[in-house]
Amino acid sequence: MGKIIFYEDRNFQGRSYECMNDCPELFSYLSRCQSCRVDNGWFVIYDRPNYMGNQYFLRRGEYADYSNFGLSDSIQSCRVVPQYRGAYRMRIYERENFQGQNFELVDDCDNFMDRFRLSDWQSYQVVEGYWLMYEQAHYRGRMFYLYPGEYRSMRSLGYSGVRFNSFKRITDSC
Repeated sequence: MGKIIFYEDRNFQGRSYECMNDCPELFSYLSRCQSCRVDNGWFVIYDRPNYMGNQYFLRRGEYADYSNFGLSDSIQSCRVVPQYRGAYRMRIYERENFQGQNFELVDDCDNFMDRFRLSDWQSYQVVEGYWLMYEQAHYRGRMFYLYPGEYRSMRSLGYSGVRFNSFKRITDSC
């Protein structure tokens, strides 16, 4: 089971809140959140409530200053990423609602455009496993957390016009 401790101020100062589950709104517990410590497990933090906005993947460690993530000024929600040891499989579609060309991923892909010669895709089906997709090749830039389910439109997720170019399975080596 995962455990993360959020702190109001940088360098683990101020009031704190201990969390072991998904938390859609940290403002219920803290006025702001500027640092955190992951004791166990993996988490995705968000700079807006209800798992919206920019995201950042955290594993065990200390994160003394949230501004170092290059996101907005406070962590506002978080999700636990389940530990997973099974197979990984995701389908990527050229257009919304699973239309157009599609490709299946079963392993990491550090440059989707080079590998599949497709410059844009708009919907996803995560069949197995938990994934991170990154805006730039080689796992750089903004990221988005994908868990099993259907993602019919990037526009409906608030990522209109954003192209993701690399995909990584969330594993122990992540």
